[in-house]
Amino acid sequence: MFRATTAFLSLILLTHGCSESSPPKPARLKVGVPGVSPVMLAVYEPWFGHPQHISIGYSSHDPAELRKQIHQAKKMGISGFVVDWYGDRDPFNARTYELLQPIAAEEKFHIAMMYDETDAEDGATDEAIADFTTFRDTYLAADAPSRDAYLTLNRRPIIFIFPKGGHTDWNRVREVVSKWNPAPYLIYENLPGANASAFDGFYAWVQPGRKGWAADGSNWGDDYLADFYQTMQSKYPDKIAVGGTWAQFNDSKASWSQNRHISGRCGQTFTDTLNLWRKYYSADDPIPYLLVETWNDYEEGTAVEPGIPTCGAGSKPAR
Repeated sequence: MFRATTAFLSLILLTHGCSESSPPKPARLKVGVPGVSPVMLAVYEPWFGHPQHISIGYSSHDPAELRKQIHQAKKMGISGFVVDWYGDRDPFNARTYELLQPIAAEEKFHIAMMYDETDAEDGATDEAIADFTTFRDTYLAADAPSRDAYLTLNRRPIIFIFPKGGHTDWNRVREVVSKWNPAPYLIYENLPGANASAFDGFYAWVQPGRKGWAADGSNWGDDYLADFYQTMQSKYPDKIAVGGTWAQFNDSKASWSQNRHISGRCGQTFTDTLNLWRKYYSADDPIPYLLVETWNDYEEGTAVEPGIPTCGAGSKPAR
């Protein structure tokens, strides 16, 4: 009915001397459940216990620790982990994912892959296609053990992408994965760019906003998130919008530190980023997912695993 009406209006405009007409706005993609809050997911960093990363008191290869973390995440309202995965470029991280998916299945918890793009200039596209194929055959195929734990929407797996070098031809990757049965949803970082058609959705990522990093961490990203939600709502209603929420940022412990900070503001940063989506989406049309950034990145100080920061003498993180 909508298409027929649009065509009829275009015909009227043309008969009155209009040489051009605006293309119809894409139809709103209905993926949220009316009256239900977005599903909470959390980015999971799989590299602790590796000598190239700081020691945080546990190994990502300890099954008992992984199970404990899932239990804790569920108590905090988190329904799944989105795990960084580099293919065979990083066997340590690949092993963590291999351990996590079956445990997630046993605990009725979701898991998804965040594909970290190579920063190599040559062969990035072929490598991505090979990595995606390997991941599908290992974790998403009909006979893959614990495949039921994998995060799906409309029975289609969701794959997040973290860009690095920017040398991947994602349109080519899209052509390949579109032939999968079922084809995955590809979710890319930040707002759509020139290759928006290659992706099914986009996720917001922790950052301070237009004013940049402030020495006192006071720029917590409100304008960035507002722009993300407004743009996705008005220009890309047919794409999946994945909101972002974070508690703080402090990369002082990272070997790549640039002395960047976002203040926890006594827990207010988490509260504000958690709820800002409500200004742009109604309860009858919520975003489907909110991505907590992150569960356990202690090197960039975004981990919510120990709790949300509070203030006051002797206070402990709020859980």
